[in-house]
Amino acid sequence: MTEYEAIIGLETHIQLNTTTKIFCSCKADSWNDPPNTNICPVCCGLPGVLPVLNKTVVEKAVLLAAAMNTEIQPISYFDRKNYFYPDLPKGYQISQYDRPLARGGYLELPMPEGYIRRINIHKLHIEEDAGKTKNDYGRRLIDFNRCGVPLVEMVTGPDLRSADEAAQYLIRLRQLLRWLGISEADMEKAHLRCDANVSIRPKGADYLNPKTEIKNVNSITAVRDAIQTEIERQIHEVEAGNGILAWTLEWDEDSGILRKMRSKETEADYRYFREPDLLPIRLEQAWLEEILSSLPELPLARRQRFIHQYNLPEYDADILTGERSLSDYFENAVITYGSDPKRVSNWLMNDILRMVNERGIPAGELKLTANYLADIIKLVDSNVINTSTGKSLLEKVEQSGKSPQQIVEEEGLAKVNDQDAIRMVCTEVLAEAPDQVKSYKSGKAGLMGWFVGQVMKKMRGKADPQLAKAILEELLAK
Repeated sequence: MTEYEAIIGLETHIQLNTTTKIFCSCKADSWNDPPNTNICPVCCGLPGVLPVLNKTVVEKAVLLAAAMNTEIQPISYFDRKNYFYPDLPKGYQISQYDRPLARGGYLELPMPEGYIRRINIHKLHIEEDAGKTKNDYGRRLIDFNRCGVPLVEMVTGPDLRSADEAAQYLIRLRQLLRWLGISEADMEKAHLRCDANVSIRPKGADYLNPKTEIKNVNSITAVRDAIQTEIERQIHEVEAGNGILAWTLEWDEDSGILRKMRSKETEADYRYFREPDLLPIRLEQAWLEEILSSLPELPLARRQRFIHQYNLPEYDADILTGERSLSDYFENAVITYGSDPKRVSNWLMNDILRMVNERGIPAGELKLTANYLADIIKLVDSNVINTSTGKSLLEKVEQSGKSPQQIVEEEGLAKVNDQDAIRMVCTEVLAEAPDQVKSYKSGKAGLMGWFVGQVMKKMRGKADPQLAKAILEELLAK
């Protein structure tokens, strides 16, 4: 039986988080705006208007191009991409064709199985978005709010070999976009859109077969499912003796099926020509250097550094570099703590991540700063408070904004190491639980944890649990 392999390329459209659109002063992010309320003569293509390029669009696109290891072009041009859809008011889209902002490049993917996949980039260019249509009980409604929203389009080579690899590419790309601060990369809000080109061939072959294009996919999970469905469909068709036609397909997430939309266009269908109303983009060296001066350490580089510099497991390093604010928070806490980075990592991954997720804010916006976290760990290490009190301090600091030391002093949270005081409470606990004492002495040693818990409860969590356990063992042995 023939074994097949998938050949997958992705076209991603990334909405840049600029304040205004690419060629006019309308607000760029209109996700929550009523239809057709965020438009002007320029983005609606009315006669006599002229586009003016938004400089910030170029700067954010250059940052991405640098992070993707591309060859940034000193001169690039805008072109008109001609096609006729109801949501394209000018009858053409201003894009870039044969002289894009950047060429080549790659993104490396650390795969869950432990290997690295390098996905090559064909080109990276900037363009304007079109509007959107909505079917409403037989009527076709058009919303022009998205017209002129700034996009970066990136096209990969046919380098991905499975639906899972395609999903990993999108996960790492989304991480990079948010890390650079150039896009929110929220697929549900169309900040990141993906079209997948899929074909199959016998494993080991070096030729390409006709491909289909999957559109209208709005989550990474849906991309994975749609690609896997199309791979299986193509294999079934080929095994049945049928050919694969170059169709554009639409993914229906609710039913989990693909539907034919139309035959796939070719570049010739778009009749590209130079945009006469815009000058070329000239990236002079001084401007380029100014842009690149804000390029941060990238997530995969920081991930490797955390593994080697802080001796973190790959799992920890991956989580801690998933989001830039959390990564900075960790490193600042390690510097303040001045000791075991793994201990700081444990507190972040067990407690800080939960707080961040519950509040829906970046780690850097917590009132519980990285320095305060380090202070709490130090208080636990020095036996001033126990671990349980330390955990409760996290929420108290976050709610009040006060320092951990101030709260410990105000609420009297310091750990009780007075043996006489703890012995008195231990005696009370044993006197109040004769059945448990009998069971413990008959061999149920696991009850020791219950006894310690009762002591901690009576002492409002301030007792030294190790000292309490030692005293309980002494009393129970009598």
